[in-house]
Amino acid sequence: MAATLRPDATAAGTFELGGDLEIHRMGYGAMRLTGKGIWGPPDDREEARQVLRRALELGVDFIDTADAYGPYVSEELIAEALHPYPEGLVIATKGGLVRSGPDEWAPNGQPAHLRETCEGSLRRLKLDHIDLYQLHRIDPEVPFEDQMGALRELHEQGKIRHVGLSEVGVQEIRRAREYLPVASVQNQYNLSERRWDEVVDYCTDEGIAFIPWFPLATGDLASAEALGEVASRLDATPAQIALAWLLHRSPVMLPIPGTSSVAHLEENVDAAALELSDDDLEVLEQAIGS
Repeated sequence: MAATLRPDATAAGTFELGGDLEIHRMGYGAMRLTGKGIWGPPDDREEARQVLRRALELGVDFIDTADAYGPYVSEELIAEALHPYPEGLVIATKGGLVRSGPDEWAPNGQPAHLRETCEGSLRRLKLDHIDLYQLHRIDPEVPFEDQMGALRELHEQGKIRHVGLSEVGVQEIRRAREYLPVASVQNQYNLSERRWDEVVDYCTDEGIAFIPWFPLATGDLASAEALGEVASRLDATPAQIALAWLLHRSPVMLPIPGTSSVAHLEENVDAAALELSDDDLEVLEQAIGS
């Protein structure tokens, strides 16, 4: 049995976010602690709080959320379940998307909106500053320098410790770094979705955290033959293999698998202890290329 008897996020090793915040590389994404379509409250609010508390018990010290999840619901739940926060817990949130209904998302990078959403996140999370504040999307309708300027202003005011970007290419990261340091990049990435490989490599070289959203493609990867083969050999689940592969892909990789189930949370965290052999990696890489 490759997995530990007790799931332990610390087995994934650590990363220094922004060069000064040491966190375990297996985190938790709080998007799924909402209603259908990432809209409204969850069916069982207490169960959602239990998932958050259990995550900390398992060694998770990096939680990713956004004001758009609910909207506001995910941030509110985090504060309800975990405040006052234990020392060392890093909560990352995002701004720059607005919601009009279930599964509906629209960018808003207006500086006034970004300032307003940051203030709202501070209130809901009960924080005096946000360790990592990420621009959910670059708004093509707003000058790039205005969006970066708003984030820089919030950083200079001490409301944001580090700034991250989402769904960006290398050129956009480089351009943003002309205005302010970029501590993280959050792009869609998993074993079968590899279009951001260049960004992963750039972040690895530059020491920028890469946070893969959709790390399991919400279960689509579980049916892949190669994953099943490796999972069977290691007495693990295909999802655990997919997470272990992400951890192996780069030392700056911070997977944040999300779930509203304690059992599923424990299964995800258990992947932190899996070790993939060269043969395992070869099987997976061959499947990706086929």
